[in-house]
Parts: sequence; structure tokens; C-alpha cells
Amino acid sequence: MNKEYQVRIDRVLQYIEANLTDSISLTEVAKVSYFSPYHFHRIFSAIMGETVNDYIGRRKLERAANMLIFNTELSITQVALDCGFSSSANFSKAVKLYFGFSPSEIRNPDKIKDSKIGKIYRKYGKVFCPADLYPSRITNEVMNNANMKDINMNVEVKDFVSQRVCMLSSARGYQPESIFATWDKLIEWAANNGIKHDEQQRFAFAYDNPTVTPVDKCRYDAAIVIANSLDVNPPFTTTQIPEGKYAVVYFKGAPEEAIQAQLSLYSDWLPNSGFEPDNFPMLEHYLNDARVDGYVEMEIRVKVKAMLFKK
Repeated sequence: MNKEYQVRIDRVLQYIEANLTDSISLTEVAKVSYFSPYHFHRIFSAIMGETVNDYIGRRKLERAANMLIFNTELSITQVALDCGFSSSANFSKAVKLYFGFSPSEIRNPDKIKDSKIGKIYRKYGKVFCPADLYPSRITNEVMNNANMKDINMNVEVKDFVSQRVCMLSSARGYQPESIFATWDKLIEWAANNGIKHDEQQRFAFAYDNPTVTPVDKCRYDAAIVIANSLDVNPPFTTTQIPEGKYAVVYFKGAPEEAIQAQLSLYSDWLPNSGFEPDNFPMLEHYLNDARVDGYVEMEIRVKVKAMLFKK
């Protein structure tokens, strides 16, 4: 993709994320893109594979589903209002239409008697099952193999300094072939800029929950730590991993089992930790090469802050 197009679409996505709780004006979105309003919607659809309206609606509902799962202290009505819906009735209708299940069913999978199909399957081919969202309901075999039962004892809160990184986005989200192609390009770039393979500190910015978001729509940025003096040009970009406190879980196992460690961190550890997630995506700090070793060894890092208690 032309680098200027990428910059403009990224600006649009950032604007949408920052305003998900509001009623987002499509005119304003087009203005943010700096594209002609007559052509912006076609450009967005061509690049993103979905219309602006579908993208905004999907992101609102994905945010709502995550809040239903991980913010159980909030009522369904409060989740609806926090996600920009005018009423719990409109919220429930939208959730059921999209996911195939009502908000109460997503919160209580035991009440579900039959599998259902929502728009998420018809449009994106994503099979959605509320039971998969809860780590304690994953099969005992997976839990035992990954030692998920001990996760509460394995979480450490650590202070990290700020690090500058060079990033490259996966074009097709969490699809393995897209992730591998992204890493191949970034690793080669780093090596060509004097960062040897065995000295590369590799991170992934994992923005979305693949149990809720279609795999090819999940946002994934590969990143390697670089010196402040190193110049970076498109298609690569730079950002900072901010200093601060991070909840850290060590994981070693099959790639498909890593999601259970991540979900357990959010559902089992965070609610009783005295912390809440800060405004920064989850990080995966890779400690090995999964394609060489056949397994993933990594630290899962979530930036946290002290819990604020509202009166």
C-alpha cells in the first residue's frame, strides 16, 4: 500500500478508537482522512475489506463483548451506555443480531441450550461461542498442559523503562502466514541495520481478542527494539513502549494455547489484583523463534495502573 494511504487510514482508525463511545459522524471521519468525501468510503472499503459503518459497528460490539466478559461488576445497562448505545434494549438487539447471543447469554454460557449463528459468522466466517471466552471453561487437558491453574502465582508486576521500537503491521491480522511474512520483513530490516538476529528484542502489539474478533481483522504489530539514533522509513514506523508497571506472565507452549494464559490474566488475576489495565495494548515479548523450536516462549505483558475506586 502507498505509504501516504497507510498513514491516512491509520489516522482514521485511531480517531474511531478514540471516539467509540460517541456517535461517530461519517463526515468527520472522512475529514480526518484528508481524502475527498466523495471517494473516502470506497478507499476505506477497498483497504479494510469492510465499510466504515460495518467497521465502527464491529468495533463497538467487540468492545462491548469484552466488557461483558471482563467487567462483570458492571450491569448490562451500564455496559450499553459505556459503549455508546442509547438503551439496553437497543444494545441487546444489536449484540444478539451480531453475535447470535444476548448479553446475558454471553455472561452466562450455561444458560445456552442451542448454538446460534449471527452476523459475525455470515459476514466474517467467525464461529462465536460464548463458552470459549471463559478460561475456566476450556478443556481440562488444555488447562493442565499449559499449567493455567497456577497462573495466579505466576503473575509478576514489574517496572520497565521506555523502549523505542520499529514496527510493521500484519496485513491480515492474526493469520499465521501474514504474521510470519511480517516478521520476515522486520527481522531482515533489523539485520540490515546492524541488529544481529540473536540480539533482537522482539515484541508484538496485540490489540484484539481473537475469541471475539475475526482472526484476519485482529490488529497485530510486530516490533523490534532500536536505538534512538536509528532512522526508520516507510513501510516501517516507530513508537515507544512506555515506561511503567506491567503485569507479566511467562508462557511456554503451543501457540494456540497462549490465548488461555492471556484470558486468565484478565479474568482471574486482574479483578483481585488492585490494578486495572492502562491505556496501552497487550504486549507479547518473544524469547524464542517458534518456527524453529515448534513452540512459543514469551512474556505476556499488560501495562497496569492502580485501580481507581469510584464513589
